[in-house]
Amino acid sequence: MQETAKLWMNGELVDWADATVHVGAHGLHYGSGVFEGIRAYETSRGPAVFRLADHLQRLHDSAKLLYMELPYTVEELRTATHDLVGANGLPSCYLRPIAFYGYGSLGVHTSGNPVETVIMSWPWGAYLGEDSLTNGITAKVSSWQRVGPNVIPHVAKATGIYLNSMLATTEAKRAGYDEATPLTEGGFVADGPGENIFVVKNGRITTPPLSTSILPGVTRDSIIQIAQEQGYIVEETDIIRTDLHLADEVFMTGIAAEVSPVRAIDDVELGVGPITLELQKSYLDAVYGRAEQWSHWLDVVEVRESATA
Repeated sequence: MQETAKLWMNGELVDWADATVHVGAHGLHYGSGVFEGIRAYETSRGPAVFRLADHLQRLHDSAKLLYMELPYTVEELRTATHDLVGANGLPSCYLRPIAFYGYGSLGVHTSGNPVETVIMSWPWGAYLGEDSLTNGITAKVSSWQRVGPNVIPHVAKATGIYLNSMLATTEAKRAGYDEATPLTEGGFVADGPGENIFVVKNGRITTPPLSTSILPGVTRDSIIQIAQEQGYIVEETDIIRTDLHLADEVFMTGIAAEVSPVRAIDDVELGVGPITLELQKSYLDAVYGRAEQWSHWLDVVEVRESATA
């Protein structure tokens, strides 16, 4: 991670090195926090944050599911994001808003613990590797099941849930693959550890439904809209392991991963397909401000001249 000048923490911009918390913070011990992954892209109009309000609303929704009340509104967090991007002066960056229960009591109950709210910003390239967008990635079906919807609320982007993702990813990488594809308890394909999954077969696009314990991805929703606008049929339906092996194309989506082709699953070669690359191009055109029909997804930031001097 490349350090930047400032972070936004509990209502003010602070130096990167000064953004610290106590080791007794509740969120550190119990995973009681929520977060978002957001990207700002360099466009002809300046840095533009992709679907910022949608991400911040999901942060609030995630907090609600954890019985957490955020001390800042969506609009206040939007202003804070603009302030941070402007202060750091980066033409493009990855943004990580996070809210967690801080230092107070170390009982499992959160009563008496303050809610710490932070936004980080730093340069981050391709999440799955610099050539992942062009050459694709390899994946394996994980031995770790996707956590069930009545175990932890999967709709929440909660910090503790990502232990499930960490185990799946680590297993895959130790076995020589780029990423994992966990299944549900019933054997259906869920999502990647940090991505949603799409399957292309005979020109038809399918993706697992929310009932398979997946996160309702902002990129997932964007790709569904883009694909439908381009005339593709997109269906949310249960997908089984062999659907991955017999697919014409498979790709993963996420703010960090963007639109990454999956060229092989379980050593079954799929290659990088034309529909994946078409949707990838359309998505990148949208986030970089090259597609007018999706301009409403971009929240342009005014960068102060002093930030870039």
